[in-house]
Amino acid sequence: MSVQQILEIETKVKVVQPGEGRVGGLAPGVGVIFKIDGADSAGRLSVVEHPFEVGALVPPHVHTLEDEISIVLEGEIGYRSNDQEVVLGPGGYIVKSRNQVHAMWNAGKTRARMIELIAPAGFEGFFGELSDMTAAGPFDLGAAAQIAQRYGLQFAQPDWLPGVIARYGLTPS
Repeated sequence: MSVQQILEIETKVKVVQPGEGRVGGLAPGVGVIFKIDGADSAGRLSVVEHPFEVGALVPPHVHTLEDEISIVLEGEIGYRSNDQEVVLGPGGYIVKSRNQVHAMWNAGKTRARMIELIAPAGFEGFFGELSDMTAAGPFDLGAAAQIAQRYGLQFAQPDWLPGVIARYGLTPS
């Protein structure tokens, strides 16, 4: 990318109004709303919103290429990484560094939402591909794993997962 192209991106203003953004589904009960893509930030950052239905779980995984910061907007979101587990309500933040096994879930009795800041950008492509896959038919874990591999994402089966599922009444598929 040329310096001129970078300057054009840096000076372009993108406005995303409430309720705007491409909407998709990632896994049963977990969605995605695309807000800011890497193309909007010269590859430095992407922003997505995730709605969580009651009982929804994002399975344990490891990012190898990016870091994430999550901000809870409504409801209660649970996070687990290694031996640290926390439930955050609206306004709560959590930093999930790369190379760290973590999972997220709706820890409450009502729908929940969070914003996810991803740096550097690029991982929103995983969400896009996964969303396209789920729109075409039922969730396929094998196909999801193939998509994940292209983005440096690895799924994990930590020994703490069954306890989290039981404590929060989660309904993973």
